[in-house]
Amino acid sequence: MQNYFHSKSMRLKRLALAIAGVGTAGVIGAVAMQHNQVGAAPPVVAPTMPTPAAPAQAVVAPGAVVALPDFSQIASRNSPAVVNISVTGMARTGYDMAEPAQGAQRADPFGNDPFFEFFRRFQGPQGGRGRDIPVHGHGSGFIVSPDGIIMTNAHVVRDAREVSVKLTDRREFRARVLGSDPKTDIAVLKIDARDLPVVPLGRSSDLKVGEWVLAIGSPYGFDSTVTAGVVSAKGRSLPDDSNVPFIQTDVAVNPGNSGGPLFNVRGEVVGVNSQIYSRTGGYQGLSFAIPIDVANRVRQQIVATGKVNHARLGVTVQEVDQGVADSFGLAVPEGALVASVEPGSPAEKAGLKPGDVIRKLNGQAIVASGDLPAIVGLAAPGDPAALEVWRDGKTVALNARLASASDRLAE
Repeated sequence: MQNYFHSKSMRLKRLALAIAGVGTAGVIGAVAMQHNQVGAAPPVVAPTMPTPAAPAQAVVAPGAVVALPDFSQIASRNSPAVVNISVTGMARTGYDMAEPAQGAQRADPFGNDPFFEFFRRFQGPQGGRGRDIPVHGHGSGFIVSPDGIIMTNAHVVRDAREVSVKLTDRREFRARVLGSDPKTDIAVLKIDARDLPVVPLGRSSDLKVGEWVLAIGSPYGFDSTVTAGVVSAKGRSLPDDSNVPFIQTDVAVNPGNSGGPLFNVRGEVVGVNSQIYSRTGGYQGLSFAIPIDVANRVRQQIVATGKVNHARLGVTVQEVDQGVADSFGLAVPEGALVASVEPGSPAEKAGLKPGDVIRKLNGQAIVASGDLPAIVGLAAPGDPAALEVWRDGKTVALNARLASASDRLAE
């Protein structure tokens, strides 16, 4: 009995030290993470095209000259299906006044973010009755069905009272928001039109680090702007976006590119441009896109039901660094360290405990802690979850059945 309590005490002490060592890591830089809608504050069912098989990769001899990809055909073929989205909303000021406070932007597509920066700066605790001020914002989107289904970012249309879509042929349409999912930052719009050009959808799972990619959008209102770069990394986990394994690129993405498509060299959409990491509010070589595999699943649910139902395991996790790995006897610093388990959750029913290190879920390796919620986010409520767990120096197999995230919200 003494050995049991000694073992449990040491285990909890290791867990507390591990959490203390990594708990603040995600905070630094979070203030610099921002959505790239025009004026975003600094720091801070469509018939899917058949996806052709990926061509065999030719082996390039050392020293051989390799031609850069010609994106002109991709741009000319797909630009007509990329749209400019204008949003009108209302922001409440903290003053009872006829005009906005000095420095505020009214109906200015190049002004501050209408749904964050304006609200943050001018809705202070002044105690006045306040006044609703009309504000405008812009973003990008792309058409995925000839009858007018459009995909964009959820933050582009957040709090919108009116949404309009402008095509490259200069036609403009009033758009309806069919649904929006803040967890993945995906929204689906509908315009009343037919025989529209569409973009082909690829598979982000086939994307490779170092592969060339291209973005089309409307940064700062400049329609049909084309920029290119390479995939810098895959499966990035960002603060407050744990459901999305982001694609990191060095493509020039700026405010107004939000919701625009990211293409591979075959002209297929592999991502939805969403965020940039910046200390200035502008492009600094760190851009992030939502994988189209995630976005398309959300789009299909919204078109079918008007809402999105995410799966839930019921744990909070922390990163496993070298110190944690040494403490827990892991050969390599990989996995998701369980910090807490929700009572009554699938995780608790399966037998997961704080201090467990989840190494695999349904055969997929968990390298970084952010891999776990990203994999769960791609599953559906009711799906089985086979877990490979490291506990007390040995591997343990556990089985859970994922619940619905909406069940927790209803509690």
